[in-house]
Amino acid sequence: MRKGKMRIAMAMSALMVVSGVTGCGKNADNGSNDTATTESAAELIESAATDTSAESASVDTSATDVSEDEIEVPDGYTLFWHDEFNGTELNEDDWNREKHQVGWVNHELQQYIPSDEYAYVKDGELVIQPVKTVEEDGTVSYASGRVNTQNKHDIKYGYIEARIKFPQGKGYLPAFWMMPQDEDHYGQWPKCGEIDIAEVLGDSTNTNYGTLHYGEPHNQNQGSYTLADGDFANEYHVFAIDWEPGLIRWFIDGEQYFETNDWFSKWPGAPEKTYPAPFDQPFHVILNVAVGGDWPGDPDESTPFDDRGAMKVDYVRMFQKDSYDENVEKPVKVLEMREADDTGNFVHNSDFAEAEDLTDDVDWKFLELNGGKGSAEIKDNEIIISTEDFGSEEYSIQLVQPEMPMEEGSKYKFSFEAYAEEDRQMKVAVTAPTANWIRYFPDTPVDLTGDWQTFEFEFDMKDESDDKGRVEFNMGNQDSTATIHIRNVRLEKVE
Repeated sequence: MRKGKMRIAMAMSALMVVSGVTGCGKNADNGSNDTATTESAAELIESAATDTSAESASVDTSATDVSEDEIEVPDGYTLFWHDEFNGTELNEDDWNREKHQVGWVNHELQQYIPSDEYAYVKDGELVIQPVKTVEEDGTVSYASGRVNTQNKHDIKYGYIEARIKFPQGKGYLPAFWMMPQDEDHYGQWPKCGEIDIAEVLGDSTNTNYGTLHYGEPHNQNQGSYTLADGDFANEYHVFAIDWEPGLIRWFIDGEQYFETNDWFSKWPGAPEKTYPAPFDQPFHVILNVAVGGDWPGDPDESTPFDDRGAMKVDYVRMFQKDSYDENVEKPVKVLEMREADDTGNFVHNSDFAEAEDLTDDVDWKFLELNGGKGSAEIKDNEIIISTEDFGSEEYSIQLVQPEMPMEEGSKYKFSFEAYAEEDRQMKVAVTAPTANWIRYFPDTPVDLTGDWQTFEFEFDMKDESDDKGRVEFNMGNQDSTATIHIRNVRLEKVE
């Protein structure tokens, strides 16, 4: 893990998330990560990062007016299009305002209304402001803004960036992302492809997600970037991708934190489209703030609908090279299957003999999501999970271990011992964070009592082999905050 001002946390920590919003009938799924190692693009954008990115992490006001001649252009690129939002109103020659009803995607609560009330230009920046309305009878409704550059500024390959300060508050999911100019070219979502450049949950504003969606079946590759200090709601930061044929890299403030070259597009029962489809067609930019939905959960009484709830965009810029070599081949996927220990167990630190770091991405990790509040402690050869608030989801309090090697055609046994200080339930599973969160072993409730019990489950691995399966203990929203003790966790092949 890189050290310094900013700490990188790749999504292989396997956060149980639902990522993205989309304009082509997307139904949300859980997040994942699939990376490929190639040469860093840091040198490519060094000149741009010096003036526009490095300072942005600590600046808390929008940048002053910038003329086209003053824009720093990455080496080897030319300026394709930009908007500095220096006028008095949103330029509708550049931007489309979208209109969508409540629940259009992802069970979101807001209505998108094409009005200056929800997306407007002020003080040199685009402001997207969600609004909450309470009727006399107590009925609550939400409205927000969503704008895009479709058929006005579409780009095929390039370096695309925006300087943004995100909203803060439970239930907010703002996004800077891209969709195809022609969403039917390869078929509706997810076959059409989607590039999420930046998404920051309103109740977790120190972490940004960059995600690629594609398929079908739907797959996602996701990386995340966690600030060691500060957050994305009280500071401006520059979010960017460098998109080339067969490779997409994600950056924050000029620092690369994620890249992928592994994707596909196909119809069920039909051969795959020629790589690098679907990311070989023009895409447009979208900016919006969603309220509620599958990933962020609903807003609560603490959610602000004032200036703190606004997404503020200082600029959007697109750069492009003179030419791109599209003669690229799809990488051959090589699985790195973890080997079992001498007893046949694939789980590391299965007896909790080591008081390891439960916040890093190595072996055991404890997660608090969607309002969950708790703690985890390893001692006396067990792990103890204490819960203060079980959150809104079953996975809001979660213990996981990734890198489980799941081999197609094999039979597995998953076992552990557990008890609770009061009778309660938890759910266990073996999942696929990098394969659309399918379940190799389904979510299974277990009833815990005050005595140690041994739980054993056998299951057949019928899906394609995967070197990134994940063991999960979900202790969130199941009507109890009783403390849970777990020990002797095993995942092993059986004949």
